[in-house]
Amino acid sequence: MRIEFPNAAREDFHWAQAQLRIGSAPDNDLVLAAGQAAPQHLRIQQDRRGWVLQVLPSADRIYVNARPVRERALLRAGDVVSVGDCRMLLRADEDPARRPPLSVPEQGHCTVALRAVAGPLSGRVLPLRDSLEFGSHGDCPLELPQGDAIALRISWHEGQLLLEVTQPSAHHLLRVNGVAVQQLPLQPGDQLGVAMHRFVVDGPGMEPEPEITLPEPPPQHLPEEAAGPSGEVWWLIVTAAVLALGIALVLLIRF
Repeated sequence: MRIEFPNAAREDFHWAQAQLRIGSAPDNDLVLAAGQAAPQHLRIQQDRRGWVLQVLPSADRIYVNARPVRERALLRAGDVVSVGDCRMLLRADEDPARRPPLSVPEQGHCTVALRAVAGPLSGRVLPLRDSLEFGSHGDCPLELPQGDAIALRISWHEGQLLLEVTQPSAHHLLRVNGVAVQQLPLQPGDQLGVAMHRFVVDGPGMEPEPEITLPEPPPQHLPEEAAGPSGEVWWLIVTAAVLALGIALVLLIRF
Protein backbone atom coordinates (compact mmCIF):
# COMPACT_ATOMS: atom_id res chain seq x y z
CA MET A 1 0.00 0.00 0.00
CA ARG A 2 1.08 3.55 -0.68
CA ILE A 3 -0.03 6.58 1.33
CA GLU A 4 -0.27 9.94 -0.39
CA PHE A 5 -0.63 13.26 1.45
CA PRO A 6 -2.93 15.50 -0.63
CA ASN A 7 -2.19 19.23 -0.52
CA ALA A 8 0.91 18.68 1.61
CA ALA A 9 4.59 18.95 0.76
CA ARG A 10 5.41 15.43 1.91
CA GLU A 11 6.60 12.44 -0.06
CA ASP A 12 4.46 9.36 -0.47
CA PHE A 13 4.89 6.69 2.17
CA HIS A 14 5.20 3.06 1.02
CA TRP A 15 4.12 0.29 3.35
CA ALA A 16 4.63 -3.44 2.69
CA GLN A 17 4.44 -4.97 6.20
CA ALA A 18 1.45 -6.65 7.83
CA GLN A 19 1.08 -3.85 10.39
CA LEU A 20 1.46 -0.07 10.28
CA ARG A 21 1.66 2.09 13.40
CA ILE A 22 0.86 5.79 13.08
CA GLY A 23 1.34 8.49 15.71
CA SER A 24 3.54 11.37 16.82
CA ALA A 25 6.01 9.26 18.84
CA PRO A 26 9.30 8.58 17.03
CA ASP A 27 8.97 4.79 17.34
CA ASN A 28 5.96 4.70 14.97
CA ASP A 29 6.29 3.45 11.41
CA LEU A 30 4.68 6.65 10.12
CA VAL A 31 5.35 9.69 12.30
CA LEU A 32 2.95 12.65 12.26
CA ALA A 33 3.32 16.06 13.91
CA ALA A 34 2.56 16.28 17.63
CA GLY A 35 -0.22 18.75 16.94
CA GLN A 36 -1.93 16.30 14.60
CA ALA A 37 -1.81 12.97 16.40
CA ALA A 38 -1.38 11.34 19.79
CA PRO A 39 1.90 9.53 20.49
CA GLN A 40 0.24 6.21 19.62
CA HIS A 41 -2.79 7.12 17.51
CA LEU A 42 -3.86 4.29 15.23
CA ARG A 43 -2.82 0.95 13.80
CA ILE A 44 -3.58 -0.60 10.41
CA GLN A 45 -3.30 -4.38 10.12
CA GLN A 46 -3.72 -6.65 7.13
CA ASP A 47 -5.70 -9.85 7.56
CA ARG A 48 -7.97 -12.07 5.44
CA ARG A 49 -10.58 -9.27 5.24
CA GLY A 50 -8.09 -6.67 3.98
CA TRP A 51 -6.81 -3.57 5.80
CA VAL A 52 -8.33 -3.07 9.24
CA LEU A 53 -7.88 0.27 11.02
CA GLN A 54 -7.92 0.37 14.82
CA VAL A 55 -8.05 3.60 16.84
CA LEU A 56 -5.84 3.20 19.92
CA PRO A 57 -7.19 4.05 23.40
CA SER A 58 -5.08 7.18 23.88
CA ALA A 59 -6.26 8.80 20.61
CA ASP A 60 -9.18 10.95 19.61
CA ARG A 61 -11.56 9.82 16.90
CA ILE A 62 -10.38 9.86 13.32
CA TYR A 63 -12.28 10.14 10.04
CA VAL A 64 -12.46 7.79 7.06
CA ASN A 65 -13.99 9.45 3.99
CA ALA A 66 -15.32 12.21 6.32
CA ARG A 67 -17.05 9.68 8.58
CA PRO A 68 -16.01 9.47 12.25
CA VAL A 69 -14.41 6.23 13.43
CA ARG A 70 -14.17 5.57 17.16
CA GLU A 71 -12.76 2.03 17.24
CA ARG A 72 -12.38 0.07 13.99
CA ALA A 73 -12.97 0.40 10.27
CA LEU A 74 -12.33 -1.74 7.19
CA LEU A 75 -10.27 0.20 4.65
CA ARG A 76 -10.06 0.08 0.86
CA ALA A 77 -7.60 1.52 -1.61
CA GLY A 78 -8.94 4.98 -2.39
CA ASP A 79 -10.09 5.81 1.15
CA VAL A 80 -8.99 9.05 2.81
CA VAL A 81 -8.01 8.78 6.48
CA SER A 82 -7.98 12.09 8.40
CA VAL A 83 -6.03 12.48 11.64
CA GLY A 84 -6.33 16.03 12.92
CA ASP A 85 -5.66 18.20 9.89
CA CYS A 86 -3.53 15.51 8.21
CA ARG A 87 -5.24 13.77 5.30
CA MET A 88 -3.85 10.44 4.06
CA LEU A 89 -4.99 8.91 0.77
CA LEU A 90 -4.57 5.14 0.53
CA ARG A 91 -3.36 4.02 -2.89
CA ALA A 92 -2.93 0.59 -4.39
CA ASP A 93 0.65 -0.40 -5.19
CA GLU A 94 -0.41 -1.64 -8.63
CA ASP A 95 -1.44 0.91 -11.22
CA PRO A 96 -4.90 -0.28 -12.32
CA ALA A 97 -4.08 0.74 -15.91
CA ARG A 98 -1.42 -2.01 -16.02
CA ARG A 99 -3.68 -4.86 -14.99
CA PRO A 100 -4.40 -7.64 -17.49
CA PRO A 101 -7.75 -7.02 -19.20
CA LEU A 102 -10.86 -8.75 -17.92
CA SER A 103 -13.32 -9.73 -20.64
CA VAL A 104 -16.86 -10.54 -19.53
CA PRO A 105 -19.39 -12.60 -21.52
CA GLU A 106 -22.61 -10.82 -22.37
CA GLN A 107 -24.68 -12.76 -19.85
CA GLY A 108 -22.57 -11.28 -17.05
CA HIS A 109 -23.45 -7.68 -17.92
CA CYS A 110 -26.73 -7.67 -16.00
CA THR A 111 -25.11 -8.51 -12.66
CA VAL A 112 -23.04 -5.33 -12.24
CA ALA A 113 -23.88 -2.38 -10.00
CA LEU A 114 -22.14 0.52 -8.30
CA ARG A 115 -22.56 0.68 -4.53
CA ALA A 116 -22.17 4.14 -2.98
CA VAL A 117 -20.17 3.76 0.25
CA ALA A 118 -19.44 7.43 1.07
CA GLY A 119 -20.75 10.84 0.15
CA PRO A 120 -24.29 12.19 -0.29
CA LEU A 121 -25.36 9.07 -2.22
CA SER A 122 -24.12 6.65 0.44
CA GLY A 123 -26.30 3.57 0.74
CA ARG A 124 -27.64 3.66 -2.81
CA VAL A 125 -27.05 0.85 -5.30
CA LEU A 126 -26.94 1.94 -8.95
CA PRO A 127 -27.57 -0.92 -11.41
CA LEU A 128 -25.56 -0.83 -14.60
CA ARG A 129 -27.10 -2.36 -17.69
CA ASP A 130 -25.70 -0.90 -20.90
CA SER A 131 -24.27 2.34 -19.52
CA LEU A 132 -24.39 4.72 -16.56
CA GLU A 133 -23.62 8.43 -16.72
CA PHE A 134 -22.70 10.72 -13.83
CA GLY A 135 -22.94 14.48 -14.00
CA SER A 136 -25.37 17.35 -14.16
CA HIS A 137 -27.08 15.91 -17.25
CA GLY A 138 -26.52 12.19 -16.58
CA ASP A 139 -28.36 9.41 -14.79
CA CYS A 140 -26.91 10.41 -11.43
CA PRO A 141 -25.88 14.01 -10.55
CA LEU A 142 -22.63 14.42 -8.61
CA GLU A 143 -22.43 17.34 -6.22
CA LEU A 144 -18.91 18.74 -5.87
CA PRO A 145 -17.63 21.43 -3.50
CA GLN A 146 -17.68 25.07 -4.58
CA GLY A 147 -20.06 24.39 -7.45
CA ASP A 148 -17.49 22.40 -9.43
CA ALA A 149 -18.70 19.84 -11.98
CA ILE A 150 -17.53 16.57 -13.47
CA ALA A 151 -19.08 14.11 -15.91
CA LEU A 152 -18.31 10.37 -16.12
CA ARG A 153 -19.59 7.49 -18.18
CA ILE A 154 -19.38 3.77 -17.46
CA SER A 155 -20.38 1.50 -20.31
CA TRP A 156 -19.76 -1.93 -21.81
CA HIS A 157 -17.29 -1.91 -24.67
CA GLU A 158 -16.09 -5.14 -26.31
CA GLY A 159 -16.73 -7.17 -23.18
CA GLN A 160 -15.02 -4.69 -20.81
CA LEU A 161 -16.58 -2.30 -18.32
CA LEU A 162 -15.05 0.98 -19.45
CA LEU A 163 -14.86 4.09 -17.26
CA GLU A 164 -14.11 7.41 -18.93
CA VAL A 165 -14.18 11.07 -17.94
CA THR A 166 -16.33 13.00 -20.42
CA GLN A 167 -16.00 16.34 -18.63
CA PRO A 168 -13.01 16.77 -16.28
CA SER A 169 -13.22 18.76 -13.08
CA ALA A 170 -11.04 21.79 -12.59
CA HIS A 171 -10.17 20.90 -8.99
CA HIS A 172 -11.09 17.25 -8.30
CA LEU A 173 -9.47 14.23 -9.92
CA LEU A 174 -11.26 10.97 -10.59
CA ARG A 175 -9.41 8.15 -8.84
CA VAL A 176 -9.70 4.39 -8.99
CA ASN A 177 -8.17 2.63 -5.99
CA GLY A 178 -6.50 5.95 -5.15
CA VAL A 179 -4.82 6.38 -8.56
CA ALA A 180 -5.86 9.28 -10.82
CA VAL A 181 -7.32 8.10 -14.13
CA GLN A 182 -9.06 9.47 -17.21
CA GLN A 183 -10.09 6.18 -18.82
CA LEU A 184 -9.86 2.67 -17.43
CA PRO A 185 -11.46 -0.81 -17.73
CA LEU A 186 -12.99 -1.54 -14.33
CA GLN A 187 -12.91 -4.79 -12.37
CA PRO A 188 -14.96 -6.12 -9.42
CA GLY A 189 -13.96 -4.51 -6.12
CA ASP A 190 -12.58 -1.31 -7.66
CA GLN A 191 -13.36 1.86 -5.73
CA LEU A 192 -14.11 5.03 -7.67
CA GLY A 193 -13.53 8.29 -5.82
CA VAL A 194 -14.04 11.94 -6.68
CA ALA A 195 -14.19 14.59 -3.96
CA MET A 196 -16.32 13.10 -1.15
CA HIS A 197 -18.00 10.47 -3.36
CA ARG A 198 -17.00 6.79 -3.19
CA PHE A 199 -18.43 3.96 -5.29
CA VAL A 200 -17.47 0.27 -5.23
CA VAL A 201 -17.95 -1.96 -8.28
CA ASP A 202 -20.03 -5.02 -7.40
CA GLY A 203 -19.94 -7.51 -10.26
CA PRO A 204 -20.30 -11.18 -9.28
CA GLY A 205 -20.97 -12.03 -12.93
CA MET A 206 -17.64 -10.49 -13.93
CA GLU A 207 -15.64 -12.83 -11.76
CA PRO A 208 -14.75 -16.24 -13.23
CA GLU A 209 -16.51 -19.11 -11.55
CA PRO A 210 -14.18 -21.17 -9.40
CA GLU A 211 -13.34 -24.60 -10.71
CA ILE A 212 -15.04 -27.29 -8.67
CA THR A 213 -12.90 -30.36 -8.22
CA LEU A 214 -14.53 -33.33 -6.54
CA PRO A 215 -12.28 -35.36 -4.24
CA GLU A 216 -11.47 -38.86 -5.41
CA PRO A 217 -13.60 -41.47 -3.60
CA PRO A 218 -11.66 -43.66 -1.19
CA PRO A 219 -10.88 -47.18 -2.46
CA GLN A 220 -13.51 -49.72 -1.49
CA HIS A 221 -12.28 -52.75 0.43
CA LEU A 222 -14.06 -56.08 0.49
CA PRO A 223 -14.91 -57.57 3.90
CA GLU A 224 -12.54 -60.48 3.38
CA GLU A 225 -9.70 -58.00 2.74
CA ALA A 226 -10.22 -56.49 6.17
CA ALA A 227 -10.17 -59.95 7.75
CA GLY A 228 -6.58 -60.57 6.77
CA PRO A 229 -4.63 -62.47 4.10
CA SER A 230 -6.44 -65.08 2.00
CA GLY A 231 -4.81 -67.93 3.94
CA GLU A 232 -6.37 -66.69 7.17
CA VAL A 233 -9.83 -66.57 5.56
CA TRP A 234 -9.67 -70.21 4.42
CA TRP A 235 -8.47 -71.30 7.86
CA LEU A 236 -11.51 -69.64 9.41
CA ILE A 237 -13.82 -71.37 6.93
CA VAL A 238 -12.31 -74.83 7.63
CA THR A 239 -12.49 -74.24 11.39
CA ALA A 240 -16.17 -73.27 11.17
CA ALA A 241 -16.93 -76.39 9.07
CA VAL A 242 -15.19 -78.69 11.59
CA LEU A 243 -17.09 -77.15 14.49
CA ALA A 244 -20.39 -77.55 12.65
CA LEU A 245 -19.61 -81.24 11.90
CA GLY A 246 -18.68 -81.87 15.53
CA ILE A 247 -21.91 -80.33 16.79
CA ALA A 248 -23.91 -82.45 14.34
CA LEU A 249 -22.18 -85.67 15.49
CA VAL A 250 -22.87 -84.90 19.16
CA LEU A 251 -26.54 -84.33 18.43
CA LEU A 252 -26.77 -87.65 16.51
CA ILE A 253 -25.12 -89.65 19.27
CA ARG A 254 -27.32 -88.06 21.92
CA PHE A 255 -30.54 -88.86 20.08
